[in-house]
Amino acid sequence: MQKKILNRLSKSFAFLLLILLPSVCFSWGVTGHRVVAEIAQRHLSKKAQKEIYDLIGRHSLASLANWPDFIKSDTTGKWKAASKWHYVDLPGNLNKEDFVNALQKLDGKNLYTQIPAMENQLKDKSLPVEERVIALKFLIHLVGDLHQPLHVGREEDYGGNKIKVFWFDEETNLHSVWDNALVNFQKYSYTEYACNIDLATDEEMQNWQEGSLADWFFDSYQLANKVYASVPADGKLGYRYNYMFQETLDTQLLKGGIRLAYLLNQVFE
Repeated sequence: MQKKILNRLSKSFAFLLLILLPSVCFSWGVTGHRVVAEIAQRHLSKKAQKEIYDLIGRHSLASLANWPDFIKSDTTGKWKAASKWHYVDLPGNLNKEDFVNALQKLDGKNLYTQIPAMENQLKDKSLPVEERVIALKFLIHLVGDLHQPLHVGREEDYGGNKIKVFWFDEETNLHSVWDNALVNFQKYSYTEYACNIDLATDEEMQNWQEGSLADWFFDSYQLANKVYASVPADGKLGYRYNYMFQETLDTQLLKGGIRLAYLLNQVFE
């Protein structure tokens, strides 16, 4: 009997620990990633809709969006290497040429290498369905990560994780503010959020879809530099910070969704 009670307590503690893990583990947070995925779903071509339905049935893209973060809790080590796929860290304030050179010279697998890798895996119909679905899950998630600017942040502070700030009265870090606090402060469900911001013109969408993947990374990198420069000396963030960055936040989520749809439409064209 005592053993059963201890087992239940252990499971309860593990669940509580999972909830309370620092949001560095969960980029854009659950809501942000689902917003990106929901917007993408609304902009899929007929061909992409059919191909994705053949892979995942009636499941939505949003239902898959957070799987690559959830598997970080796996204790078998199977997905350990994938933790480095969610970001790139580079020196701050580089010009575009130096940034692209540094991005392309990064060692190992990372956010920049794995977006095209997942596209290729998803496109390859000779692979088992399970492998293609995993690629779809990662592609949805990693494109979302790309548009959280501190996932293209500075190497010296691990994308803002070492920059301590206060979100209202809560001590946290700059990365966490952008992963979760700003998104959650808007008080929307992911479907409400997607509806409220999915208002881009055809011209805006076309502009966002243009350029190379490196161009998209530089876009987020430039925003990251602005985010770093906007931290007040006392580190206190709240209403004014939300006022400063809410429109930027909305644009990044929307860009992520539009660009994800663009990539998926290309994969299945």
